[in-house]
Formats: sequence, structure tokens, C-alpha cells
Amino acid sequence: MPVARRRPSTMSRVEGTPERQRLMGLVVDLILRDGVIDTSLSAIARAIGSNNRMLLYYFGSKQDLIDEASLVAFESFPRLRDMFARLHAPGDLEERLLTAWDDLADPDSRPYVRLFFQRFGIAMRDPDEWEDFTERVGREWIEEVETALLGEGFTPADALTAATQVIALWRGLQFLLLAGVSPEQVRASYRAAVVDLLRREGAAGFPAR
Repeated sequence: MPVARRRPSTMSRVEGTPERQRLMGLVVDLILRDGVIDTSLSAIARAIGSNNRMLLYYFGSKQDLIDEASLVAFESFPRLRDMFARLHAPGDLEERLLTAWDDLADPDSRPYVRLFFQRFGIAMRDPDEWEDFTERVGREWIEEVETALLGEGFTPADALTAATQVIALWRGLQFLLLAGVSPEQVRASYRAAVVDLLRREGAAGFPAR
């Protein structure tokens, strides 16, 4: 059974407190180092020198704790954090999409990529518990790429289709990187797919390059 979520009054009372921030920093370090597979709230508490009661007080549930810690972890990787700002900046779209992949594939970002796929695996095992996470995975990044494509003259329908393809490429190729496939091989495959995507014309209606 899911742990009850915090009441809004409790959340507002403890947000931003030094102890909450300290605990969050410890949890972020823990999940980036050890992952989240089969990690109970008790195990997290023991590993950071706390207890269940304190974690529930400050974060409400294991799901809320892991979700927030993962978002904080993402922000700690500058290339990931600023990836979409670069994608939306002026310049050649092909180069911006290639730069986005380089940000994702940066070896320094690998701990977060591993964490993401671990969380996704857990969410597939218990989708009701992690519904918010899976909903974001299926929406947020597609919307970011879709916005960039709309700015380049794609029709709404084509922008959504192409953005979905780009995110599918990112996720699949990230998986290959984690599996040990050569970064050079993966990047070459991604570049070929992006070039093909952007240069398609005719029935698909993609802008000519």
C-alpha cells in the first residue's frame, strides 16, 4: 500500500528548512552512487543516518522523496540542466539537436542516466505508485523538442511526430551507451537519423533543409 502523502500544511511548514535540505543532499548523493533498485525507505534512512519518521515528516513518502531527489540530481549536472536552453537558442537546428545528444551522452552525466532507467524499470513494475513520473517521462521532453521544431516552421502535427521520434532516439541510444556500445558509433547513428529526419520532404511535410 502506498505511504500516505504529506498534507499541504506540513509541506509548506518544512519546505526550505536547513535540515530538509541537508537530508535531500544526502539522499541525492546516495541514489546517484547506489541507485534506487529495491531500496526501501528504511534502507535510505539507515544509509544517511536518519530514520523513517524524519524522512516521512520532511518528504511525505518514499515516492515523493525519490521523485524530488531525482529532480535535484538532474539539476546538479550542468550539461543536462541547460540542455533545453541550448536547444531553444538561435542557430542551426541540426547542430542544436546534435549538441543536445552530446549533452545527454556526456560521460559526466552517466550517473543520472543510470538513475533514470532504474526509476523507469521500477515504475513499470508498479505503475500506479509512480504514475506522476511515467506521465512526465511521456510528455515533458517531447514538448521541449516539439517547441523547438515549431520555431523552425514545422506544422503542429509534424512537430509532434518528429519530437516523438527524437525522444525515442535519445532513450534508445542512451540505453545502448549504458550497455557499452561505442559512443562514436552511437553518435554517428544519431546524426544519420537526425539528418534524415530534417531533410525529409514531400508527404511527411518536414521543412526542406
